[in-house]
Amino acid sequence: MTARAQPQPYTKSSHGKAWMAEAIEFKRVGEGNLRAQVYQQIRLTIQRGELAPGQKLVDVDIAAQLGISRMPVRDALMQLVHEGYLVGTTRGFTLPTLTATDIANIFEVRRLLEPRAAAHAARTLDAAGLKTLAAALQEAEAAAAAGDAALFFQANSAFRNCWLGAVENDRLSQTIARFADHVLVVRLKTLSHQPTQAVIVAGMRAIYEAFAKRDAVAAYDRMTHFIQNAEERFMKLSPPLQQFDDEAASIPRQGKS
Repeated sequence: MTARAQPQPYTKSSHGKAWMAEAIEFKRVGEGNLRAQVYQQIRLTIQRGELAPGQKLVDVDIAAQLGISRMPVRDALMQLVHEGYLVGTTRGFTLPTLTATDIANIFEVRRLLEPRAAAHAARTLDAAGLKTLAAALQEAEAAAAAGDAALFFQANSAFRNCWLGAVENDRLSQTIARFADHVLVVRLKTLSHQPTQAVIVAGMRAIYEAFAKRDAVAAYDRMTHFIQNAEERFMKLSPPLQQFDDEAASIPRQGKS
C-alpha cells in the first residue's frame, strides 16, 4: 500500500499551462528508524521534481496511509523544513517560494564551495565514476537534442551526484547537494528552456574533460564558470517566472534555518 500527497487543483507547467498535480506515492516503510525512512522518501520525491509548487504534504494523511504513527512523519517533515527543502503552512508542508535574493544567496554559497569540491573530485574519481559521468553527459546531450526536459533533468542530476559522490569530505558534499536542491523549483523551470540546456551541456562537457585529465585546477576554474553561467541563466529567465512566484507568494514562510 502507498501513501499519497494531497493532490491540488492545478499548478503551472514549464510552458505556463495548467496541469493537474499528480498524487505522490510513497512506499511502505520497513523495520528500523521510521523517521529516517520517511525523510529519505520525501527528500527523493523533492529531488526528482515530483512535488509540484503549491502541492501539500500532510503528515496525518501520510502516516495513515503508511500505517505508522504521525510523529515519525512529522519529525521527517520538520527536518526537511529545517534544511530548507519545505516550509510549513496551516494546511501542510510545501516547497518554499524563492525570491531573487534567496537564489543569489544560494549561488554565492555554491560559488564558494563547489569549485574546491570539484578540484577534490578530479583527484579522487575512479574509472567507474568517469564512466558514469560520461554516460550522464551523453544522456544530457541526447535529451537536449530531443527537447526532453524530464530526461535532461535526470541526466544533469546523475552527473552532479556522481562527481559529488567522489568528494571524500562528506560534510562538504552534503552541504553542496542541499544548497543545489534549494533552487530545485527554479531548475525545474529553466532546464526545460532549450537554449539553457545547450549552455549546461557545454559546461558539463568542460567539467568532464577536466575530470578525465585529473586536472584539479581546470576542474576548479570550469566549475566556477559553470556556476556563474547557471546563475546568469536563472536570473535572465526570472521575468517569465515572476507570475509563478506571485502565485506562490501567499504561502507563509518559516524563519531562516
